[in-house]
Amino acid sequence: MPRGACRQGRGRGPQGGDFGNIPRFIEPVVLLLLKKLGSAHGYQLASELPEHSLTGAVVDRGALYRTLRQLEVGGHVTSDWDVSGHGPAKRLYRLTPGGEKFLQQWTRMIEQMAGAMGDFVTKVRDLDQQGDKK
Repeated sequence: MPRGACRQGRGRGPQGGDFGNIPRFIEPVVLLLLKKLGSAHGYQLASELPEHSLTGAVVDRGALYRTLRQLEVGGHVTSDWDVSGHGPAKRLYRLTPGGEKFLQQWTRMIEQMAGAMGDFVTKVRDLDQQGDKK
């Protein structure tokens, strides 16, 4: 499966039809959460992801940590080892200025997609209404 794609639920749409690959939009949600929280450990991000999901898709922790690593390699996120507290050291993630800009780029793209999806829904409903008149 390509990066950033998954099956929502079991990949079944209404009446059991297959939706195919639906993007998870993990990157923008992680960027949003880091902007909101200031800094966070991976497990904290994992617990917040479902509440902020754009698609309702379940994101496994492996996908989250791969996304964090890719964002860090891209300069959008930085991490430091947090050795405070009990237990093993944990990575503490923060948004970089480049990550702020990347979040804005994601926001513009999602706005455009939302408009296109709204147009799509309107076209389907218009066609349905035309079909009802025949």
